[in-house]
Amino acid sequence: MSLAMMTLDELRESFDYLDDWLDKYRMIIELGQELEPLPDEARIPANKVLGCQSQVWLIAEPSKEREGALHFIADSDAHIVRGLVAIVMMLFDHKRPEEIEALDPRPIFAELGLDQHLSQGRSNGLLSMVGKIKELARAA
Repeated sequence: MSLAMMTLDELRESFDYLDDWLDKYRMIIELGQELEPLPDEARIPANKVLGCQSQVWLIAEPSKEREGALHFIADSDAHIVRGLVAIVMMLFDHKRPEEIEALDPRPIFAELGLDQHLSQGRSNGLLSMVGKIKELARAA
């Protein structure tokens, strides 16, 4: 199965199967390698996520898969962050603004162990990405 087509439940199963955090980090990096490419013209200051250690750009457009929903495209200059972006996309992509606003991803991040295995800076960046997604959803 392509990692790009992986669901959150499949990610949970894979993480449960992997004992070593190095293997989980490798898997997160692989997830990031399959992100939808962000157009070069979207790499502008207005699309940057503030509060991330690495550079992260994030845009929203209407979803072609689900009416009234948003499709997010994001990228980072850091491999591990690209993988974290992919996990965030699993949670929020193709959801309607009210669903995005209602979703608190922190319990999911904790369940995956991200809260314990990421640096404070990376954890803050993850929450900054979520904040930017919610900001874009409110503006939609």
